[in-house]
Amino acid sequence: MDKEKRKNSGRGRTNKGGRPVKGATEKLKYRVTVKMATEDYYLLKSKAKSAGVSASEFIRGCITEGGMKERLSKKHGDLIRKLCGMANNLNQLARKANAEGYASVFVPCRTLVIEIDNLIKQIRL
Repeated sequence: MDKEKRKNSGRGRTNKGGRPVKGATEKLKYRVTVKMATEDYYLLKSKAKSAGVSASEFIRGCITEGGMKERLSKKHGDLIRKLCGMANNLNQLARKANAEGYASVFVPCRTLVIEIDNLIKQIRL
């Protein structure tokens, strides 16, 4: 009897789970064919790869947003992590300045500001 209850309990379900159904405006139902020169094609592929998306997604992004941004490189990620560490050091110096006085942290604070400026210049390049 328990087996019959288990079999019948799943038959009446309307929602079977899974991915929600897309609306008519979200479906990608139109195809556009574009002829390109070899140079343009490989330029499209390289820009899409640097943005981390497919060529189709890159073109859709250019149409809707006016362009796509590149992903952060590993070098830029490392520089941003260093900047976060320096911000932590600056916060510790601010605590020390509040506790002991501003004269005690003037030199370390000045050198840290110079390092932060150099790091920001590297990130902008």
